[in-house]
Amino acid sequence: MSHKPVHIVGAGLAGSEAAWQLVQAGIPVIIHEMRPVHMTEAHQTGNCAELVCSNSFRSDDVFYNAVGLLHEEMRRAHSLILKCGDAHQVPAGGALAVDRDGFSAAVTAALRNHPLVSFDECIVEGLPPVEWGPTIIATGPLTAPALAAAIQEITGESSLAFFDAIAPIVHTESINMEKAWFQSRYDKVGPGGTGKDYINCAMDKEQYVAFIEALRTGEKTEFKEWEKKTPYFEGCLPIEVMAERGVDTLRYGPMKPVGLTSPHLSGRPYAVMQLRQDNALGTLYNMVGFQTKLKYADQIRIFRMIPGLESAEFARLGGIHRNTFLNSPKLLGASLQLKAQPHIRFAGQITGCEGYVESAAVGLMAGRFIAAEIMGHVPVTPPVTTAMGALLNHITTGADAETFQPMNVNFGLFPPIENVPPKIGGRDRKKLYAERALKDFAEWLNPSAAAA
Repeated sequence: MSHKPVHIVGAGLAGSEAAWQLVQAGIPVIIHEMRPVHMTEAHQTGNCAELVCSNSFRSDDVFYNAVGLLHEEMRRAHSLILKCGDAHQVPAGGALAVDRDGFSAAVTAALRNHPLVSFDECIVEGLPPVEWGPTIIATGPLTAPALAAAIQEITGESSLAFFDAIAPIVHTESINMEKAWFQSRYDKVGPGGTGKDYINCAMDKEQYVAFIEALRTGEKTEFKEWEKKTPYFEGCLPIEVMAERGVDTLRYGPMKPVGLTSPHLSGRPYAVMQLRQDNALGTLYNMVGFQTKLKYADQIRIFRMIPGLESAEFARLGGIHRNTFLNSPKLLGASLQLKAQPHIRFAGQITGCEGYVESAAVGLMAGRFIAAEIMGHVPVTPPVTTAMGALLNHITTGADAETFQPMNVNFGLFPPIENVPPKIGGRDRKKLYAERALKDFAEWLNPSAAAA
């Protein structure tokens, strides 16, 4: 059968994954992407699924971490994002991190070389018309102003917004390894890793206190008047904002010294800044958790206070951009359709999920929901006991519309397991959640096999 193409607005992680799921079902797609003709403040290329912040997809631990479980569910659903991520992984302890350029190039090639995919490099100025038929808006945190205004007009809601900050990237050869050292926290070996996947820079108490003071007093980016009331997402706070919350905040966050032993020191470090490999060649490392809104000159001055980075050369300095998302529990239906215009579905960060993998997972679901409808079926959402289902439930019905905020996938979104003794907690309970999720996800993927 020949099908009318599905329109997808945005070729980020969510849009790319949605397109892939649709073409795997034999349904053609048209991807509308304004880059590279019209660039955003954060992107640097016109490639699909460009990573503008971290290069990490976070933990790959399927049984003890909810995002690792989400990875596994996506792999089982033949995710393009996870396939390309696995193919371009770089060492990162227990995390799945990728060579950002190789990863993005692979996603782009897979889509541009597919016979059912076509691209329209333009800005979609308004809400997609009904004549387009099934459409996915996956424009992410940097939705073009005209489209954002059109969405706001049809929904009657003001989109919520917060700031996302970008961490700096350092040229590896400029790091002083007479002070720094290679080690993963607790020597943990992850996908493609050796247990020595991070570069660590230690501080003593005097150095740390001076560093915190420099962060607090450094010159920051000034916001426009309309941006000043925009809150930060708690999971991606700028380093200087964390420093302002207390002198020890960073020591219990991205600079915690636990699980690390410096060969250059006799005792445990007071604080540690970690760098994670950013490309396959290992020539670039990004400063983990060091997203910032400091002005460029002060970034260079302050970050060179870190032992081992005295002569650091930066391939990219930190930055900040405004992120927008819908009040999804109020505006979207159970399968991500816009209640006011059901031919439109939303996917990715604009729905209020947070994180690369979560965004791609929502795109995966949106693509599958539309494919089901085109094939004459009623879309069936994943069970809430799965990572995908728990995330979808939070976005569409589980969260309070009055207080809705972006959320990473976590086991707190999963329904409790019945009849589990209270003494079973922590890691053991997480494993039970994961085992239940994988069983239920397999049945959702292949209901006929489960029935048999």
